[in-house]
Amino acid sequence: MKLQLIAVGTKMPDWVTRGFEEYQRRFPRDMALELIEIPAGKRGKNADIARILHKEGELMLAAVAKGNHIVSLDLPGKNWITPELAEQMTKWQLDGRDVSLLIGGPEGLSPACKEAANQSWCLSALTLPHPLVRVIVAESLYRAWSVNNNHPYHRE
Repeated sequence: MKLQLIAVGTKMPDWVTRGFEEYQRRFPRDMALELIEIPAGKRGKNADIARILHKEGELMLAAVAKGNHIVSLDLPGKNWITPELAEQMTKWQLDGRDVSLLIGGPEGLSPACKEAANQSWCLSALTLPHPLVRVIVAESLYRAWSVNNNHPYHRE
């Protein structure tokens, strides 16, 4: 199974890139974590946010491989504790499809992305900066993998 993280935003701060890559490299080959960055629409004082969200959504959904299980990171979504996320990961594996996780930009995900999602995952009731979400998702997925594989990382 391949995990595909599709996120709005390019040119992330170095600490975001390093944090994401640290967890990305830890995944085994049979569960690779791939990052696809979608350019954020130009936001300004008079920006048409609905149009920007629509365009970002189109690009995100175009990046999803046909047949993938889609998980939006959004409110309202399931707030999984680590054992529940590990259980979800097992279900995803048994489903036999690759998984695409969608992370929106500053205003979140487009309505089309929300509608296309098979599941919705809420990391926190707090509003988190979207660059930080990449690192949290990568770490959370790796931790869930470590639980399922009795790897010592989860017990560190």
